[in-house]
Amino acid sequence: MTETLIGAVNGHDKPRVSLLKFGPEQPAAPVVEPQAAVEAVDRPDNALADWLTVPDVPILPVWARSAASLKANTAAAARLCVWHARYHSLRIPKYAFRLAYLATKGAWRATRGLWPTLTAHDRSAAVKALRAQVRERPEDVEMAVRYALLHRERTMARRWRFGTAAVAVAGAAVGWELADPLLQAAMAAAVTAPLAYLGRGEDAKLLDNPTPPLRVDMNAQQLNDALRAAGLLKQGKGDDEGPRITCVMGPVRHGRGWSVIFDLPKGGGKTAADVLAKRTTIAAELGVDEIQVIAARVRAAGGGHAGRVSMWIADDDPYLGDPVPSPLVKMERFSIWEALPFGQDARGTRITVPVMWQSLFFGGLPRRGKTFTQRLMTAAGLLDPFVRHYIADGKGGADWMPMKAVAHRLVMGAEDDAVEALKAMLKELLAEMERRFVLLRGLPVSVCPEGKLTPAIVEKYNVPVIFVTIDELQEYFTAMEKDDREQVINDLCRIARRGPAAGFICNFASQRPDADSVPTKLREIITLRYSTQVVDQTSSDMILGKGKAAQGADASVLSEEHKGTGVLVTGPASFVTVRADFLDGPAFSELCQRGRALRVKHGQLTGDAAGDITAAADSAGLTIAPVLSDCLDVMRHTDRMHTVDLLDRLVNVDEDRYGDWDAERLAAELEAAGVDRTTKQVKVGGKNLAGYRRSDLEAAVPAELLLAARRVEATPSTNPATDTPSGDTAEGA
Repeated sequence: MTETLIGAVNGHDKPRVSLLKFGPEQPAAPVVEPQAAVEAVDRPDNALADWLTVPDVPILPVWARSAASLKANTAAAARLCVWHARYHSLRIPKYAFRLAYLATKGAWRATRGLWPTLTAHDRSAAVKALRAQVRERPEDVEMAVRYALLHRERTMARRWRFGTAAVAVAGAAVGWELADPLLQAAMAAAVTAPLAYLGRGEDAKLLDNPTPPLRVDMNAQQLNDALRAAGLLKQGKGDDEGPRITCVMGPVRHGRGWSVIFDLPKGGGKTAADVLAKRTTIAAELGVDEIQVIAARVRAAGGGHAGRVSMWIADDDPYLGDPVPSPLVKMERFSIWEALPFGQDARGTRITVPVMWQSLFFGGLPRRGKTFTQRLMTAAGLLDPFVRHYIADGKGGADWMPMKAVAHRLVMGAEDDAVEALKAMLKELLAEMERRFVLLRGLPVSVCPEGKLTPAIVEKYNVPVIFVTIDELQEYFTAMEKDDREQVINDLCRIARRGPAAGFICNFASQRPDADSVPTKLREIITLRYSTQVVDQTSSDMILGKGKAAQGADASVLSEEHKGTGVLVTGPASFVTVRADFLDGPAFSELCQRGRALRVKHGQLTGDAAGDITAAADSAGLTIAPVLSDCLDVMRHTDRMHTVDLLDRLVNVDEDRYGDWDAERLAAELEAAGVDRTTKQVKVGGKNLAGYRRSDLEAAVPAELLLAARRVEATPSTNPATDTPSGDTAEGA
């Protein structure tokens, strides 16, 4: 038999190892336990093991284990106290009548209880018995004497007791008469309170017993029942309820709802993702709407695992109520390199969104606040003078018109001239992107360590961050021929894919983005997505990403009342339902004017904004007739336009003002504004019809505005480092 013996190594014997498959078994060597320097507490032969083992029980209760929990429960207790105070204060008149009734009832009970004592009722029985015996045996003198003495004692007791009571009442009356009002009130309270207490009963209490206004009550048993009904916990047999969850925290009151963190039982094959997918069923079992159930996985970074779930159940709909104004309204300046203030989640936590190196996509049904929310992101860039805006609005309405004061390029509408302007804008962006990459490649590592744009490079080489905002993408795609559509899609994909490294931020929006309106290859390269209400989960996944609804990111659960509220997806498994900050039209217009002033101050007013006549008039405080200003805005991409088309675009901008206008009304209003038409017929697209020339409209603008706008437009934006125009090549810079 051949054996390999592993002998002594470093002075220790190793076990024998046989290479034979069926060799004789070797006798087991005796196990010699090493002598530990310190005896282990948990050894089975340690008699003190049970006594010395530290119990695995938290020292503090659940509600006191964190500062956030203490703060939330203290706030909840304060709200409860305030509610009770308001509840009882409104019932003071009712309590006053009830107090008087109980005091009267107590006085009657007190009088009825004291009457036997005042009348010496304890001696009346003996007096009556002796009286009866004396009548039967009048000859018994001794009995008559006993009767007379007992009767006299009872009479004296009555006199003393009634006299004492009378003196007490008289003294109280004199004291009441001589006391000041404050002391009288104290005396009345000292008498009324005991009498009311004496008059109380099970059917008559002084204060009502209110129920705190909790629309949702929750405990661990209810949560177990809900999860079991949703098929997330196995059913037990007989008296055995079955496996239960383990509550790591709660349920405890947290703000205006219940908060709980729990672990799913092992052996059931269910994960936290399964709980998120069953949110609607769990909400139904708990008796709330699914919008009130906020559930999320607890990741390893937060001490969680694949089976740990954090859940918050709101008392009512957390996304209703007055909107929260955007903090941008009160800011003088903002850096686009910081996270943008975006909104609040269900618990009121501030949500910020970093947009550098990102691209954004907004979707949802019309009139649900999609454009208002998209405009929030662009508004933050208004307060940074080193942000250059490129805007295209396929709807061509008034939502983005205030950007004429700031935008380097502004495309309004999806008509033929606007589509051509959009294609030209994209070509300009692609050329600028390539120029920037050449510049970044040529910079030393000490200046550009990661090959990306930095705040220092932005100011030194005059390469501002570019914010590309396109609203209603589907309008452009449906208005284009197939070849143009494919070219524009490819251009947008190149900008969204490569642009972030060069300082490009894409901010796109569309309604239901199916394959026809917004291609998948464009949507899939967008990093941040936001969706307001949609009709179903399929539409939600089109906007937020495939499979997001199954993970809990479902915008179809939102209702018509949730304007400005949507689901924000920031990563493969990161999402939150956000109630976006409110920024109305006037506030947005005011931000645009402040953004224009900042750019003028830093020499960053370029492109269309530099030559915009109406924006210059607004900045100068001059007044131009509204119809003239609107006509110049809608004709910004063409030098002539037919009257029919001009009226249609005016209605699209402001239907309330121009909805009932005709050609005669338009001509009269423009003539009153100082427009002198050189010709009433214009030729557009081979058709010679009644129309207007842009040059005739500009001639009605004050000359000083035209000169100022053209002077600013002609002045190139220079590079402070090299004194060369920003449009030069990177090598020249």
